[in-house]
Amino acid sequence: MRRVVITGLGAVSALGMTARDLWQNLCAGQSGIAPLEGFPDGNLRIRVAAQARSYQPEAHFDPKRLDLLDRFSQFALIAAREALADAGLQLEPEVASRTAVVMGAGMAAKTTEDEAYRQLYALGQKSFSPYLVPRAMANAATSQMTIEFGITGPGLTVSTACAASNHAIGLALGMLRAGQAEVALAGGSEAPFAMAALKSWEAVRVIAPDTCRPFSSDRKGMVLGEGAGVIVLETEERARARGATIYAELAGFGMSSDAGHITLPTETGAARAMQAALDDARLDAAAIGYVNAHGTGTVANDPTETRAIRQVFGAHASRLAVSSTKSMHGHALGASGALEFIATALALRDGILPPTANFTSPGDGCDLDYIPNAARRAQVEAALSNSFAFGGLNAVLCLRRYQK
Repeated sequence: MRRVVITGLGAVSALGMTARDLWQNLCAGQSGIAPLEGFPDGNLRIRVAAQARSYQPEAHFDPKRLDLLDRFSQFALIAAREALADAGLQLEPEVASRTAVVMGAGMAAKTTEDEAYRQLYALGQKSFSPYLVPRAMANAATSQMTIEFGITGPGLTVSTACAASNHAIGLALGMLRAGQAEVALAGGSEAPFAMAALKSWEAVRVIAPDTCRPFSSDRKGMVLGEGAGVIVLETEERARARGATIYAELAGFGMSSDAGHITLPTETGAARAMQAALDDARLDAAAIGYVNAHGTGTVANDPTETRAIRQVFGAHASRLAVSSTKSMHGHALGASGALEFIATALALRDGILPPTANFTSPGDGCDLDYIPNAARRAQVEAALSNSFAFGGLNAVLCLRRYQK
């Protein structure tokens, strides 16, 4: 089976406009959560968010092109540009024809949809831009990436809520292993800060009023985030032949369905996905030293994920380091898995495990080592990155330190 390695990283998040910004702030335990901006006071109960506050579209795109790009597509393109530059890849036609783009999105173009509905129902507008559909379609980010970079290989968009990025990266892994592509740009993008989307999340009653405290006794819920993460994956043979810098190996992918409740997670479904990722990587549970947890900070998720980890790892679970970086970059929904994948790859490379920020004391049923508040130096050989979505769709990626 062909090995697949990580050679490029790109990110936009509440922690900055690059993967370097993301990683430096994660290692510093710096939270990107702050008071929600851009919405009239009094219209929302949601008070805090992890927004890309420094982002200025005109700094990255010609104004005419912005007519075609929803915010989630903008984020994806910026992250993809960084990832390709980081990988040192030149996509000549022959390479572009053997390159795949696989992106995830949970809510996709909510800002575009929100504005269209405002114009239709509030303003009574009778006609709309012909760009509306191309901006709003869920595959817009994937398609815009293929157009900008001239990529003519497989293109695919995955929409599995909060597991979308992990599913996208895992499917890209399968394409490279199967010989359907030699290179892949994979990840996810999300821009959920639109009034209708925020009112919808209000109604679910899982949003924290202050900050995100995964696994803590006083946790009050998740905090919405936005951004994008794009990863360049290559076959090991190709990466080595061109002398690429390799961050880590993407060794395994597992997925499962809870087949239970539409919003409440189960430990058995999460455990099956983790075990499937280990089996795919041909690794024993004892080989894993770190888990980047789904860790939403909700009452239901955190003890359920803890039980799932204990189910898979047994006695080794007490020796695992576990953290939730959502405590800093927020829950970016379909983009979260990609941001967390980047954090996990860099943790393996640098021997630094990012913390769970805002941690106070362990919650009931939360009895693992959650790396509270401060990053930890520790060289681990392999790690898991978990994503568990509403609808009970689970996706787990297994990364390993690269060794020839």
